[in-house]
Amino acid sequence: MAAALLQQMIPNMYVRSAGVRKGELDPFSVSVVKDEIGQDISKHKPTTFEELEDWEGLNFDLIITLSPEAHHKALELTRTNAADVEYWPTPDPVDMGDTREQRLDAYRAVFNALMKRIRQRFGNAPKGGQA
Repeated sequence: MAAALLQQMIPNMYVRSAGVRKGELDPFSVSVVKDEIGQDISKHKPTTFEELEDWEGLNFDLIITLSPEAHHKALELTRTNAADVEYWPTPDPVDMGDTREQRLDAYRAVFNALMKRIRQRFGNAPKGGQA
């Protein structure tokens, strides 16, 4: 969600997404991104830090992490790089709520918090996720 949101809000920024472990694309994330900013991320292939490093060499100016585990991994991988690493504590909405609607609400809350944080960090990002 964060990468899709950044790409939508700041289209001239080079953005890649990676996780600590290989996983499946979360259907709730797909649904929320589609509903909130109209972007279809259903073809996105989750990538690990190691895969990203192999493909692109972690040549980034800034790495934003959303979980403690990802933050520690990013710090470990960038010990010899000039990249800045920022930690944006973000709750994992995976197990929040009992019904589909409650889960979607939890994902929307995370999405909205990320949007707010992007605006705070990057300043001139357009409101409402529109480029």
